[in-house]
Amino acid sequence: QVQLVESGGGLVQAGGSLRLSCAVSGSPSVPYLMVWYRQAPGKQREMVATVTSGGTTDYAESVEGRITATRDNRKHTLHLQMDNLKPEAEPRYYCKGRGYCSSGDSEWGQGTQVTVYE
Repeated sequence: QVQLVESGGGLVQAGGSLRLSCAVSGSPSVPYLMVWYRQAPGKQREMVATVTSGGTTDYAESVEGRITATRDNRKHTLHLQMDNLKPEAEPRYYCKGRGYCSSGDSEWGQGTQVTVYE
């Protein structure tokens, strides 16, 4: 089965930067979409960025201009560069693969938490 492990979260001062990583294992293929989500306590999980297998990106309006998502299909990794971070309600960031040829979507991982302080 496809497994994803998110890492790179932590505590960062407002205005700082973090680079999240997502390592994928368990499949020789890549999905059509790799997606970054975030979920704050008590709130719904929301999509923040997508990257197609060809590298085309799309971002949620709330974060556009502050994040950059990239993927390396050869290394089976996904990254999310976050700059000029703003204080938020300590969301956890998750990655997910959507559109695998043989099995559809990947399962959810444990995510990685990001905390931004003033």
